Amino acid sequence: MFDSILVVCIGNICRSPTGERLLRKALPGIKIDSAGLGALVGEGANPIAAQVAAENGLSLDGHCAQAFSSELAMQYDLILVMEKSHLERIKKNYPEASGKTMLMGHWQNQLEIGDPYKKSREMYQLVYTQLAQSTARWVLALKK
Repeated sequence: MFDSILVVCIGNICRSPTGERLLRKALPGIKIDSAGLGALVGEGANPIAAQVAAENGLSLDGHCAQAFSSELAMQYDLILVMEKSHLERIKKNYPEASGKTMLMGHWQNQLEIGDPYKKSREMYQLVYTQLAQSTARWVLALKK
């Protein structure tokens, strides 16, 4: 079992905060945070992402975007990213973290979870659903 998980996307305001909070809810007692490869540092969660999460009983209140770094990566046992391009970026720029980095959608045939930023509300809802399903799959895998 992993003791700590870092969820990563680009801006750290839509996908990764939602994934972080879903995992925290499902895996109490494990250190779970999020970060962005191009983080909008200091920003709260995107209002639409927060609204969709709230409609599903999940709060993104108090989220504050932070940047991914080697130092941050070393504090976590598992790093979950949204897209294959994120895997490649970490492999190239943070090789020390690449061995513990996997797709959030790993257990769903390597599903990539697209960025809803500045897209339709329906896209945010789709991303929430994909993150919730991915979380459920990770929980099953981690509890084995």
